Amino acid sequence: MADEQNDTIAFLSDPATYGAGVDRVERIETHISLVFLAGERAYKLKRAVAFPYLDFTTLERRRAACAAELALNRRTAPRLYLETRAIVRRSDGHLAWNGDGTVVGAVVGTVVGTVVGTVVDWVVVMRRFAQEQRLDAIARAGGLDPPLLHALAAHIADFHATAEAQPECGGASALAAVVAENDGCLRSSGAPFAPGRIDQLQAQSAAWLGRVGPLLDRRRAGGKVRRCHGDLHSRNICLLDGQPLLFDCIEFSDAFAAIDVLYDLAFLLMDLAHQGRPAAANLVLNRYLDLTGDEDGLAAMPLFVSLRAAIRAHVTAGVVGAAAGEAATYLDEACAALRPVPARLVAIGGLSGTGKSTVAAALAPQLGAPPGARVLRSDVIRKRLLGLDPEARLPEHAYAAAVTERVYGALCERAAATLRAGYCAIVDAVSLRPEERRAFADVARAAGVPFAGLWLEAPASALSARVDARRHDASDATAAIVARQLEIDPGALDWRPIDAGGAPADTLGRARRALGLA
Repeated sequence: MADEQNDTIAFLSDPATYGAGVDRVERIETHISLVFLAGERAYKLKRAVAFPYLDFTTLERRRAACAAELALNRRTAPRLYLETRAIVRRSDGHLAWNGDGTVVGAVVGTVVGTVVGTVVDWVVVMRRFAQEQRLDAIARAGGLDPPLLHALAAHIADFHATAEAQPECGGASALAAVVAENDGCLRSSGAPFAPGRIDQLQAQSAAWLGRVGPLLDRRRAGGKVRRCHGDLHSRNICLLDGQPLLFDCIEFSDAFAAIDVLYDLAFLLMDLAHQGRPAAANLVLNRYLDLTGDEDGLAAMPLFVSLRAAIRAHVTAGVVGAAAGEAATYLDEACAALRPVPARLVAIGGLSGTGKSTVAAALAPQLGAPPGARVLRSDVIRKRLLGLDPEARLPEHAYAAAVTERVYGALCERAAATLRAGYCAIVDAVSLRPEERRAFADVARAAGVPFAGLWLEAPASALSARVDARRHDASDATAAIVARQLEIDPGALDWRPIDAGGAPADTLGRARRALGLA
């Protein structure tokens, strides 16, 4: 920290700076910022530091960075980011707030407002939120339930859809630079990594980049490289008024933030898995893909996840006081993400209310490459084909035979694409008709991967009670629909029967054993 900021830090650390009602100031430190928590506000000061990827050593650069941080973060959290504010030195030598921080004249340092003086620094002013409302804290408290994760995935998808395309950035060349930088940083970190581990990661990364490089360039040409968040992990997500918000995005580097949208998402997926929450990571990925249809990038996801873990490995290794073991764990996870995992197709069928979606969601994190299998649910596909959100209610004519035929055709197409990307796929659909079940087996046969069909069975009374109890679900099934399904002869069933009449955990255990996962 430059000596020039000592007075500013003392000013921001003093409760009297913030007026009546503030009797203490808390401070959060990172290697590039200091955040002062006072009353209902947070004040973020850029440190006067320089690294290979940023330079905050001049007042003008810190002012520009504050302005960029405000503008970029207002894309996702306008209620959180309030203003930039100047700190000025008065004629008597004391520091004070400038009223509105407006710069006038050609010389940076003269401001207008309630106080006139020489600007010594700038801060970003934010609405303060409780630290237990950060996503990492919510995760530790066991609060990552499906509604929250669905809302988070939707927030990220909406943000990516509106973020500015950056066709001059990203692509294979940009990822090759990340691979090279990770290799150099890991080797110079001084961390006691296992012998040969860095060499292994470099070789794996180069091989993967060779395979998916053309895909990365196609995605860049197709507008998938955008001005993203760039630092999308659970500590940069909070709940505000009950809604998830992304904050603290990268404002100082296009190389870090003008990236493929799935590379942006991969940081969160890696972070959740690193915390021991693979089910949450899988749910976020599947919901994001359900909403965006951006499945053509799946083949690059293992590389994206690995790069994120490798970055965390060398960053963690460089933090004073950080446990060397965690850096090594990140490096192990980076290698594991690139380990080949055979693809397979699993289809889960049965009448409405048998628990197909519950079983599919629980199985998905255990199947295939991280963060697990792509779950293709007929109820969701039907809504998306009609241009609706997954939980939208459909009229009865949306379940006409012609529409259902389109749904099963789309399920087969998306399952085939998922398998081509090297991922496992789980199809979640009633599949009452023999031709529907045969079509899924044909997809697996054409892809040259194993196929397993599970048929869930439960008493009629249980099915009716379960569908009537559903709330905020993609399924439109009712007890009347279950009754009609019971009248249909499914024909010869060659899928593995699974007793689904009891507790969900028991059903899941039977499904796992049937797939050899127990």
